[in-house]
Amino acid sequence: MVEISPKADPPVCKVMDYKKFLYEQKKREKALKAKASKVVIKEIRFGPQTDDHDYEFKKKHAEKFLKDGAKLKAFVFFKGRSIVFKEQGQILLLRLAQDLEEFGKVEQMPKLEGKRMTMFIAPKK
Repeated sequence: MVEISPKADPPVCKVMDYKKFLYEQKKREKALKAKASKVVIKEIRFGPQTDDHDYEFKKKHAEKFLKDGAKLKAFVFFKGRSIVFKEQGQILLLRLAQDLEEFGKVEQMPKLEGKRMTMFIAPKK
């Protein structure tokens, strides 16, 4: 005897092979898991003094990632004493967010965590 739905009033039970029941339950869960969409996060790394050409090149890649439906994690990595240029890093990330406005929306504004300033952009449906 196998309890099918314990939350029902009264609880529903069925007489069957317990191993078969477990097998079918696993099979259902596996099918649901396969249908679930996986969130892909792509990263783009900048320096605080990234040149215009490099910026444009990375921006094209970011557009491609967002068009493909992946989330984008853009970050500025500060090495050594370059942490003095926090404002430049924030300006760079906000510029990227503004340029990618038609492809995605900002999920998290630029935030400094240790030596890196990160920002997340989610694709538009």
